[in-house]
Amino acid sequence: MNVIETRLPGVLIFEPKVFGDARGFFVETFRESVCRERGIPPFVQDNQSRSRRGVLRGLHYQLLQPQGKLVRVASGRVFDVAVDVRRGSPTFGQWAGVILDDVSHRQFYVPPNFAHGFVVLSDTADFVYKCTDYYHPASEAGIVWNDPDVGIEWPAEVLDAVLLSDKDRAAPRLKDQLAEKLPVYAP
Repeated sequence: MNVIETRLPGVLIFEPKVFGDARGFFVETFRESVCRERGIPPFVQDNQSRSRRGVLRGLHYQLLQPQGKLVRVASGRVFDVAVDVRRGSPTFGQWAGVILDDVSHRQFYVPPNFAHGFVVLSDTADFVYKCTDYYHPASEAGIVWNDPDVGIEWPAEVLDAVLLSDKDRAAPRLKDQLAEKLPVYAP
């Protein structure tokens, strides 16, 4: 499995080998030793969601039980994003993004204390992810998906039809997030 570093330290793209022929394909989606070599904590929870075109989920993070996430798309196509929200980080407010789909089978690792979100580009998408800690709803926080200070370059093909939850629509800009609701950078 090829591992590609992004401009944000710790945010990684995993590019597996896909073996395909007339019958279909085979791909290894997880290898613990590759994650361990990269310093990724063990995973404790798997999740899956299905969304339709234009659904945008995020940008979410957990303060008390931060989750690292290894995300992939089992069916469909999404644009996936990680944003550094750690106070004091040299890359605070910066983002990295990647297209994830059921053709390349790329995966994206979003470390703990980074905000995460995605938008669906296909008719539907099944989004699968492994988490390094359990979901803790009381400590969930977020920033608004279109924060101009962060400047995420979302694909234009869905911008006029983004579907958001009420919670995501009401999320604050990063500069307006309360300091105690932001994780602290620890080099």
